[in-house]
Amino acid sequence: MFGKRIASHPNIYVLDTPAVLPPEVPDVDVLSKLLLTGAIGDCLIERKETAEYFLAIHNSSDQYKKWAKLSSKENDIFFLNSTTECLTTHGLQMKQKKKIPNDHTQDDMVQDVRRTLYETVSSFDGNIRCEVEMEALIASQFTALQEVFHVSTEREEDAHVVVAGKLLNLFRTGRLGHYILDNLPRNIH
Repeated sequence: MFGKRIASHPNIYVLDTPAVLPPEVPDVDVLSKLLLTGAIGDCLIERKETAEYFLAIHNSSDQYKKWAKLSSKENDIFFLNSTTECLTTHGLQMKQKKKIPNDHTQDDMVQDVRRTLYETVSSFDGNIRCEVEMEALIASQFTALQEVFHVSTEREEDAHVVVAGKLLNLFRTGRLGHYILDNLPRNIH
């Protein structure tokens, strides 16, 4: 039996027993969804391709619109956990000293990723339904996320693999929102 923890507060595990998944996957779309969720290991298809698939789903959904408020930071005041506690610029600098700069799972880093995804999609002037234009948007998102994740730009392809791994981790842990990967039937009785 194989188990994978998918949440930590409270601890939630997904358990799988051998041979539960069919030995054959019916089509590429199903395989892509299984890879995206981590149900099948990342060894079949490169992480970058799986992350591109996630970004295509994200860009086509309305999930990013929920992050509109993240694109405007006003007066260096941040509210934490919807309480009245706020930090001024000095308080923020003290908090940032405690951060690990490359830890992509920290709340501030996740907020930066959300903001970047929102800004890249909302400022996109092309047609998302056009494959070539969607690929251009995804390429620009990888470049923007490379900066957000503080990934070295020595070799672009290697940097994109690192960005893809971090992005998939955030998606799989639910830090980038909840997505329905299957199309639901319109007439449910």
